[in-house]
Amino acid sequence: MADEVILLDSWPSMFGIRVRIALAEKGVEYEFRDEDLVNKTPMLLQMNPIHKKIPVLIHYYAEVRRGERVVTMVEGQKQERCPSKRASRLQNSEIEVYNAGTKIWSLKGEELETAKKEFIEIMKTLEAELGDKSYFGGDNFGFVDASLIPFYCWFYSYETLGNFSIETECPKIIAWAKRCMQKETVSKSLKDEKKVFEFVLMLRKRYGVE
Repeated sequence: MADEVILLDSWPSMFGIRVRIALAEKGVEYEFRDEDLVNKTPMLLQMNPIHKKIPVLIHYYAEVRRGERVVTMVEGQKQERCPSKRASRLQNSEIEVYNAGTKIWSLKGEELETAKKEFIEIMKTLEAELGDKSYFGGDNFGFVDASLIPFYCWFYSYETLGNFSIETECPKIIAWAKRCMQKETVSKSLKDEKKVFEFVLMLRKRYGVE
């Protein structure tokens, strides 16, 4: 009997997409359970009782430990240490991009303009780190790439609501993203940008941004 792997996740989650890419890269089969983050399932509350966040990876050791569960919290706020200061800094950029992107879709007026500038500044810093390399780690797709590429399917929402072009500001970032998307493990893990936009509009309505 094969070990069972369950991923408690939410389909548009950047942090969840990162895990899905990693699992695909490793060839790990798993059951995807989409969580309604407004009405969280008893399993999520049981598996992650403190933070109550996704994604959560559950691995059942069916043969070795007779059904014992090993739960891994892989939330964006909790990340493994990288082998170098540069990699750690790039990994932390994931949270910076998330925070700045959230401000873009959740703010209006002058606050939105400030959020746009912050987001573009972060992107330019990442572009400088990328340089002329194919990927952030060099010639091969790596952990930092897997951590950052999930935001690509949110770019359309940021650009539409913020009325700016990421490609105009940071062409190398978009070229890198398109290069990543050539990998099947990435393209099949990211969600359609228009569907993400519909989700963002729903969030704006829910939080009274419109």
